[in-house]
Amino acid sequence: MISGDRSLAEDKRGAFYNTLEEFHKHWDRVDIIVPRIKNYELRITNVFGNVFIHTSPWTLIFQPFWIYREGLRILKANGYSLMAKNYLMTVHDYPPFYNGLGAYLLNLATRVPYVLEIHHIPGYPKAANLKEWIYKVFARLFIKIDSSRAKLVRVVNKNQTPDFLIKAGVPEGKIAYISSMYIDLDIFKPMNLPKKYDLIFVGRLAENKGINLLLEAVKLSIINLQFPIKCLIVGDGPLETFCKLKIENWKLRDKVLMYGRAKDSSEIARLLNESKILIMPSYNEGGPRVVVEAMACGVPVLATPVGIAPDLLKNGSGGEIITWDVKDIVLKIRALLNDSDGYKRYGLTGSEIVKQFEKKETIRNYADKLKEILG
Repeated sequence: MISGDRSLAEDKRGAFYNTLEEFHKHWDRVDIIVPRIKNYELRITNVFGNVFIHTSPWTLIFQPFWIYREGLRILKANGYSLMAKNYLMTVHDYPPFYNGLGAYLLNLATRVPYVLEIHHIPGYPKAANLKEWIYKVFARLFIKIDSSRAKLVRVVNKNQTPDFLIKAGVPEGKIAYISSMYIDLDIFKPMNLPKKYDLIFVGRLAENKGINLLLEAVKLSIINLQFPIKCLIVGDGPLETFCKLKIENWKLRDKVLMYGRAKDSSEIARLLNESKILIMPSYNEGGPRVVVEAMACGVPVLATPVGIAPDLLKNGSGGEIITWDVKDIVLKIRALLNDSDGYKRYGLTGSEIVKQFEKKETIRNYADKLKEILG
């Protein structure tokens, strides 16, 4: 596996760890090549016995060459030859496409087949800043070349990312939807806990997550419209100080709680169950996983039309789509909080819809699709 996710090397037990907890059972050995981490000397090199983590000692600009060099070393150490048929690479790629370039070079040298995984396009459908807009343009120009040697291009939503790829020149027959929503339904389930919060936001505190829109919506609701709501923000990231300053300046300390990063899935499930509505105002996403987790908990969702949200929140199931307009967000929050029948309906339909994402079966399906490529 070639990934940009450093969390395993940093000993963080997040979504990637939870996926591998089941995924590793389907393979004799899994090697994961990741970029350099801040505390390189403290890097983790093995989890679950047969999952080996190879962290680059070089800066990110040299990552394609580290992938090529370390990939060759791993293959040679495990007896690879051009006649071997039991090796496969998965490549999580995104602008500036250093993972895809590294896989391209490694494939040229070894003929090991690979699956290119495009979870989302930064800046699409909407850019949060100039950098994302540039990445979107770069992706449109480069993605056809990036995917040219891949056996398959995996996408994790049914419409949004495939539409972009097809328009950018990737053959439709090469694109396959294989879900990455691996949800443990023994953890994410309705718990009948008292509701402490009207809204909950779970995610990285970054521009593309639309945290600015959420804070503006809470301010408009409470200060301008005198409609009191209580909001829980779960996560950390580069905009954490920005959020705290906004909350302080707008005198929202009693209404907006900065919780910090949840320690594990069980904690996220509890916090979701203590909340009435999940709010997800992102500008672009591949999933996100938290939409499915909230629905599994019977919590209605208000989300922008990104990633998997349009696939799930349709025909009155699970929640509603919001726009990137603060007034629209506030109106839909108020309407849902005041509609007890609609609220119950969304909770019930959502928890039924997401049963298709049960962790073990969804990961088994992913592993089986990869094994089909190996023949």
